[in-house]
Amino acid sequence: MFVVTIFIMNIVLLIGGAVVTEENALFCNGKHHKMEKFLEICLLLLLYDEVGYGYGLIEQLAFFGFSEDELNVSTLYRTLRKMEKEELVTSLWEEGGPGPKRRVYKITQNGKKELKQWIQILKARRSRIERVIGRYENLILNIGLENENETTAD
Repeated sequence: MFVVTIFIMNIVLLIGGAVVTEENALFCNGKHHKMEKFLEICLLLLLYDEVGYGYGLIEQLAFFGFSEDELNVSTLYRTLRKMEKEELVTSLWEEGGPGPKRRVYKITQNGKKELKQWIQILKARRSRIERVIGRYENLILNIGLENENETTAD
């Protein structure tokens, strides 16, 4: 029983091939390419709602757990340029009032289709992850009850 407990305490979840442990549960620090895809999905969702520009998008990404320390402006713009090449978003320069022009981004029909597909994938993964977590929690509960029964039997 002791070996099973150690194994369960060290369980990791595989989310899109990225290993998530307690230390890097929010962001898979060693798997930047996986987080870039998650960033793309988040950007598509934000742009589905309204057009956006760099710094405004960075602020909105905080809702999805991205901090300004983890996401710098160059990463954001590199990702947006990549998405534009893939025809997921378009951009244009917009007059910003008294300030300089700013590049604003808008989701394309291809981007909307891509987002819809990713939402379906995420739903399927969420279901699988919930089953893993549920089984783990039931197992831990049962092990805890067994340990409690062993303690009271002594």
